[in-house]
Amino acid sequence: MIPTELARALRTAGLRWTPEPGDRFVLDPEQSRLVPDEDRKDVYTVSDMTIEAHEYPTGTILGFNGTTEWALDSVDLQDALWLPAEGQLRDLLRDGFRSLTADEDGRFTVRARLRGEDRAFTGATASEAYGEALLALLLLAVAPPD
Repeated sequence: MIPTELARALRTAGLRWTPEPGDRFVLDPEQSRLVPDEDRKDVYTVSDMTIEAHEYPTGTILGFNGTTEWALDSVDLQDALWLPAEGQLRDLLRDGFRSLTADEDGRFTVRARLRGEDRAFTGATASEAYGEALLALLLLAVAPPD
């Protein structure tokens, strides 16, 4: 799982989320003021049984179905911070992805081709390395060409 700081940087760089079953998220402490501090560290999973995404003309609401341990019934999508899974991050890199390797220390390196340049991104987990590569891709997408 990627760190929340990286997830926030991805969202700020333009990554948008359309919730699907199996997606994980946290309640973003920088966005959601209604949630007690102890609940902000919990990771939630979108599921047809417990947490469903409800689409309305005004936006997406994440509904907490049948959760008696939590005081809120639903939260706005903007209050949730998506934690993309490793496969989702790799898929978002599309054709730019070249390889994933691990070194003897257990750190991971993703090699990607971005704007015609081969680059390497490291992380403590494969997901983190993929996330760093995707962040660079998103930032390049909004940067003016050289």
